[in-house]
Amino acid sequence: MYSTSSLKAELNERGWRMTPQRETILQVFQNLSEGKHLSAEDLHILLNEQGEVISLSTIYRNLKLMSRMGILRELELAEGHKHYEINQPSPHHHHHLICVRCNKTIEFRNDAVLKTGAKTAQKEGYHC
Repeated sequence: MYSTSSLKAELNERGWRMTPQRETILQVFQNLSEGKHLSAEDLHILLNEQGEVISLSTIYRNLKLMSRMGILRELELAEGHKHYEINQPSPHHHHHLICVRCNKTIEFRNDAVLKTGAKTAQKEGYHC
């Protein structure tokens, strides 16, 4: 998982800097309980409740940046807007089940699903 120092090093490598806002956002995602996903709006509300003043546009920009860097995973859940979670190394790979009626999302782990997906991708000519 990403630490503050590894994020800073990767940002510096790309010509960007570690800002207090980026560090705060990373810390929120590192401390989220397993199975929890946040939208930009959810994150904005949470940060305001903690007394952190970060604009919603800054949150959107940093979530996009951190997902492009592979630090966060961007999820298209059934609610019509993106959610984010920390991008865990592969032993923590998981799937999401989403109810199309109430939009409730649950996470589960199942290696058979992963193997079936990889087998189907290979059969159809996709390369990972």
